[in-house]
Amino acid sequence: MAMSDPIADMITRIRNAVRNRTKQVDCLNSKVCRGIADVLVSEGYIKGYDVVEDGRQGLIRIQLKYGPRGEQVLNRLTRESKPGCRVYAGVDDLPRPLQGMGIAIVSTSSGVLSDRQCREKRVGGELLCTID
Repeated sequence: MAMSDPIADMITRIRNAVRNRTKQVDCLNSKVCRGIADVLVSEGYIKGYDVVEDGRQGLIRIQLKYGPRGEQVLNRLTRESKPGCRVYAGVDDLPRPLQGMGIAIVSTSSGVLSDRQCREKRVGGELLCTID
């Protein structure tokens, strides 16, 4: 059976891995998923990621990050735009999760960016997910 939403699959795998306190999680490799992982690394929500070849599509192995006492860094990760209902936002309409303490991940013509990077470059796009 073909997967219709690889971004939601990636977000769910990360959410479940954080809930189970695992050190790493494997997600399917795609250009958008690598872009989301790049944003999570640059914003400090995960330690890093590696692309693992498996003879097919490949995998992204994400190293999760926890606080000094083992507390979760990723508290609430939600998918905003879905295949059945796309959500687009201009640069002035981008959300500010937790009044700027969280981030929104946006797919733009310049690639996958965080909401802060979108405001700097003055571009909007499809609102993929938010992190509170």
